[in-house]
Amino acid sequence: MRDRAAGVGLVVLLTANVALADGAPQTTSSGPTLEKVTLADAVTRAVAQNPSVAVATSQIERAGALVQQARAGWLPTLTGNGLLNHLDADRVFNDRVVAASNQMTGNLLLTVPLVSAPAWAATRRARSGERIAEASAADVRRQIAQATARAYLLVVAQHRLVASSETARDTAKAHYDFAHARLAGGVGHSIDEVRAQQDLATIEIQLQANLVSLTRTREALGVLLAAPGPIDASDDVTLGAVPSMTEAMESIRTTRTDLRLLDVRVKSSKNAADDVWSYYMPYLAAIGQPFVQHPPTLLQPTTGWQAQLVLTLPIYDGGLRGGITRERNAALAESRLNLDAGLRQAQAELRIGFDTMLRADQALTAAREASRLAHRAYDLATTAYRAGATSNLEVIDAARRARDADTATAQAEDTSRQARLDLLVASGRFP
Repeated sequence: MRDRAAGVGLVVLLTANVALADGAPQTTSSGPTLEKVTLADAVTRAVAQNPSVAVATSQIERAGALVQQARAGWLPTLTGNGLLNHLDADRVFNDRVVAASNQMTGNLLLTVPLVSAPAWAATRRARSGERIAEASAADVRRQIAQATARAYLLVVAQHRLVASSETARDTAKAHYDFAHARLAGGVGHSIDEVRAQQDLATIEIQLQANLVSLTRTREALGVLLAAPGPIDASDDVTLGAVPSMTEAMESIRTTRTDLRLLDVRVKSSKNAADDVWSYYMPYLAAIGQPFVQHPPTLLQPTTGWQAQLVLTLPIYDGGLRGGITRERNAALAESRLNLDAGLRQAQAELRIGFDTMLRADQALTAAREASRLAHRAYDLATTAYRAGATSNLEVIDAARRARDADTATAQAEDTSRQARLDLLVASGRFP
């Protein structure tokens, strides 16, 4: 009877090990099937649907409207006017009505700015603002893409941790079944069964915690994609080729959207500082005015027109133009300092990214080797325990070490992927 029970336990353990070797862990999560997307699809959807991108796009539209408003300052304008004037009585001079009691007057006023330098400069600044809005929107899209990729990789990492916990749970269950079968067969000890059961409960706690984390990361990914619910990630993770350090350093100023934004701000500030001359220029406008007068007066016929040239020359403005010059020069200096600081920061991020990726890849190689050795140690401890050479303390300790090694490997894989993503972002190659 004892041999039969022990044999049953060995069959249970061996069957579980074969199932784990075939990569078929049990599914513990329940609920509706979630939509799965690839990394490329996730980034594309986030850039197209995320509210932050929509807000940035609306800023471009607003900047275009400001350009239209500024351009109106130096384009012709046409207005119509009408006047009905009622007097208490006709105004008579030498028996002739010079002003009727009811008078109607209408005219069209056409104003054509011939020289309007401030309006020209304002239009140029508005167009610079539009370019800033476009560069800012591109940088927002980069940030959303980066956040989406990070969330996606976190979902993939949590899947790895859940799979590791499920594997550890199944292994612990098989060990508990074996210890229970041995005890039932009269060849085991109660302490072995209790230890195995306690280890199984501990792993179950870790599995549930990992499932909760997986739920959180799925929800975070769904929020970034502006989806109505959580989004799951497929196992396909393709980040693209990594450039060389020299290539990345040479092109970083043009490939990174945040640096392009800073560069556009410098150009905009430079244009604004150069446009101060417009405040010293005269204003010249041509005005045409056809009119209708009923009834005609002594000095105003029934119909007619008049034209004017109006010249306005700014002479003294109380220091306004000097203040504008100082303000714009200060803004230009500030934008240049921000560009220099951003460029240094980007170069530092690039160097850090290369070093981090190298270290992360080395750590991943070491973690995989440690996991392989930990599983080898677990197999040896299991073999010794089945032969009766040791207690199950060695088995449980080896299983815990293998479980920790699997967790460390999953974390090292995520760190390696995140490091590669950081390098691509730092070099301006993602998205």
